[in-house]
Amino acid sequence: MKTKIKDASITIPLPGDKERLLQLLKKEAVSKGKITLSSGKVSDFYIDARRVTLSAEGAYLCGKIILGMVKDDVVDCIGGPSLGADPLVGSIGVLSFQAGKPINTFIIRKTPKTHGKQQQIEGPSLKSGHRVVLIDDVATAGNSLVQSLEILKAIGLKVSKAICLVDREEGAKEALASHQCQLVSIFDRSDFIRLRPRSCLATARREGFGG
Repeated sequence: MKTKIKDASITIPLPGDKERLLQLLKKEAVSKGKITLSSGKVSDFYIDARRVTLSAEGAYLCGKIILGMVKDDVVDCIGGPSLGADPLVGSIGVLSFQAGKPINTFIIRKTPKTHGKQQQIEGPSLKSGHRVVLIDDVATAGNSLVQSLEILKAIGLKVSKAICLVDREEGAKEALASHQCQLVSIFDRSDFIRLRPRSCLATARREGFGG
């Protein structure tokens, strides 16, 4: 007998869900100081999103918000590069099932396995023509998302949208756009880095401070 659970309200984000997720990220995931990112760029802040996406509340909020972002899309499966997508797909799979609209998920290894079936894509079978939404936790230059996009397109999947938890606004959106894929983010750089008002910046420059 198949398990039957149906509560569509589970995947409808509440007004405070996004703000609560942002609070969790700021409290648990953001650290300041010089650090080299996976893209090779040096940044003055770092977002270790898995400190939130692997927590019970964080996983729930991420899955709920992402499902709300694709509710009007025709989607056969959702997934993305490991490790960023791993906790997200788990939450999305469970919540979509509870809502009575199950969506299969998958993860993409950085390199194919060297044993067994030597797969690079893990999860339920994907078929040519399936409509896919890519997801990741943090997007910087977009290298992992673009690589994932190319792997999926190579087996005939249709990818028109990518969703990330945080867009650091360092080229990912443009990189994906060049592959005819839109990047949509829940948050972006400005949500974590306070920008000085233009008047303050002009004053600082007149007084010899700032670029």
